[in-house]
Amino acid sequence: MNAPWKGAGTRDPFQAFVCDDHSFDVVRSVAIEMGWPPEKVNKGGLRNAVQTLSISASPQILFVDLSESGDPLNDINGLAEVCEPGTVVIASGQVNDVRLYRDLVASGIQDYILKPLGPDHLRESIAQAQAVFMAPRLDASGERQHLCAAVIGTRGGVGASSIATSLAWLFSEKAKRSTALLDLDMHFGTGALAMDLEPGRGLTDAIENPSRIDGLFIERAMVRASDTLAILSAEAPISQPTITDGGAFHMLLDEFRSAFACSVVDLPRGMLIAHPHLVTDANAVIVVTELTLAAARDSIRILSWLKSNAPNARVIVVGNRVHPAALEISRKDFEQSIERKVDVIVPFDARLAAQAAKLGKTLAEVAKGSKAGIGLMQVMDETLALIEDADGASKTKAKPKGASLMGKFTDFKSMLPAKKDKKAALES
Repeated sequence: MNAPWKGAGTRDPFQAFVCDDHSFDVVRSVAIEMGWPPEKVNKGGLRNAVQTLSISASPQILFVDLSESGDPLNDINGLAEVCEPGTVVIASGQVNDVRLYRDLVASGIQDYILKPLGPDHLRESIAQAQAVFMAPRLDASGERQHLCAAVIGTRGGVGASSIATSLAWLFSEKAKRSTALLDLDMHFGTGALAMDLEPGRGLTDAIENPSRIDGLFIERAMVRASDTLAILSAEAPISQPTITDGGAFHMLLDEFRSAFACSVVDLPRGMLIAHPHLVTDANAVIVVTELTLAAARDSIRILSWLKSNAPNARVIVVGNRVHPAALEISRKDFEQSIERKVDVIVPFDARLAAQAAKLGKTLAEVAKGSKAGIGLMQVMDETLALIEDADGASKTKAKPKGASLMGKFTDFKSMLPAKKDKKAALES
């Protein structure tokens, strides 16, 4: 699918938006030295930049004056929403604060130049920006094989969503892979809730307008949980049925393959009937079950279905919320019933589950070092083992960080501001 933005070769090399006459003269003179059109240096600062770039293509290098901005960090997010992937941003301003500088650079700005502008400093910053723009970008799909893991619960309440959110968090934090979490429970999904996020309308918009799905849509629709983890989910009204042929889901997974190193799909078991294609491209299918008679029956049915509909996927059976003293069926008897072993056991720990819910964190994040945490790590290891030999990548090999604002967008490290509640915002 072609992205709506222009290729790097057809972009303007440089564009600037400044607030004062001195800055205008300095930036314009340097632009002329570089052989760039002087009319690409505009008056108006950040506000004009956002308005202009919302209706026109972004340049390779963007210079923006933050002098008239009351909240530079927040306003940069507005700029990020209208810029295209790959744009390298240089900012300038009057505030001489090292904390602001660090925050701006952390948000993805290439450089922050203190006013009044000097031509030498500007030339040096532009040279660095050019080097960043021209540097080869590592693409997850080209650097190593994409891993898609579908998580399915055999029964309601077995904790499949807890496993899915934990697995996504582990991929992003422990394996250092950019990760997308797709929660396909349109009405009652808990993926966003488990991470103290608002679900947003991203998934709803995708289903209502599948033709809009492309790389730019993904950047804007997904909600950021961390620098390396983003979630796409919904909280549709109970009175609003989901009407889709599943094409939107397939398109979303296609975009994930080019944008992320890993994707985790929290797949309600009912969707296996309506949309069987959702597991055909999965590398791994994690079947989450409890050790009960009803779960054994449904595990047999789902495992049989997977043999026919996802023959190339590795199936990993996870016994979740297992309490040794209160087993309805022993592990041995359960394995005999489903005619295969249970690959991983995640013990039940009510205290850690309650703590995770109160903190708005995944169980894996809270359960570090516990028996439950060890079990969740085993789920990650079993899943990653599928592609370790194929791509030669270490489980802990970090993906290089992008240096520019839009470069971070390309790596999905800064998609949309995380929507946390007031308490979480104060704590952060």
